[in-house]
Amino acid sequence: MKPTLLILAAGMGTRYGGLKQIEPVGPGGESIIDYSVYDALRAGFDKAVFVIRRDIETAFRESIGRRFEDKIAVTYVFQELDSLPKGFSVPPDRRKPWGTGHAILTADGVISGPLAAINADDFYGPASYKSLGDYLCATPDSDVANYAMVGFRLGDTLSEVGSVSRGVCRCDEGGFLKSVVEITDLERHGDGARYADGSGTTHYLGGQTIVSMNLWGFTPSIFDRLRRGFAAFLSGHGSDAKAEFHVPSAVNALISSGQARVKVLSTPDAWCGVTHQEDKPHVVQRIRSLIDRGVYPEKLWV
Repeated sequence: MKPTLLILAAGMGTRYGGLKQIEPVGPGGESIIDYSVYDALRAGFDKAVFVIRRDIETAFRESIGRRFEDKIAVTYVFQELDSLPKGFSVPPDRRKPWGTGHAILTADGVISGPLAAINADDFYGPASYKSLGDYLCATPDSDVANYAMVGFRLGDTLSEVGSVSRGVCRCDEGGFLKSVVEITDLERHGDGARYADGSGTTHYLGGQTIVSMNLWGFTPSIFDRLRRGFAAFLSGHGSDAKAEFHVPSAVNALISSGQARVKVLSTPDAWCGVTHQEDKPHVVQRIRSLIDRGVYPEKLWV
């Protein structure tokens, strides 16, 4: 079964200051999403599922979806605050979505085969999709779920204009993920980054450190596992208006409990994205250089 591309596009874009999912970065007005879908198509994916909010549905369909709905099967699902298991309710002061783990859960019922889950505003490169797609097609589940993640070098994922959050990975000798820990407020420092922990102590990470940029490969077993994990999260943090159920924490729990193992795949492609408004010119320049090298056509959807 060919894999499905699951695009997480319901984020609020707080740091960016707008609806960055539909910002044009290509010469024909293409967004990063356009290039993600194009790369996934070339890698053998045959369906795209978008996780969005209802309040952006019209703008999203008109600005993004209509471009390639005749090229690939497209489905929309909605991440809503009140989409919760029985027995739980939304805190009165809750405004933001429940996190990436909850976003993936919204696609339960519309995806029946392997899937790649991606951020809408991250450019991962064609080789990343090819590597992940090949792995998903060749690696069925056994008693332990076989998942995957494309790892990137930290030094290739930092913004020049502000801080970022990254999932810092530890891997075993076989290239399987041991843990991924979300580090916030990472700032470029030399070829790597620095950050301060809760006590104010400064830590440094080298540029070759492998990080997750939320390019995950799952089998359909992920839905049952995330459902149980989300219920446990709500039991402990459901009253916290800002707590989020993130994929890395869910994956860590599955690895530590022996329910899943995650192969960390390498890629020659460098990541780029628009965390801050000032990041956009860099992305535009990167796309232009790839077009000039023949990686992409001048206009994607002709």
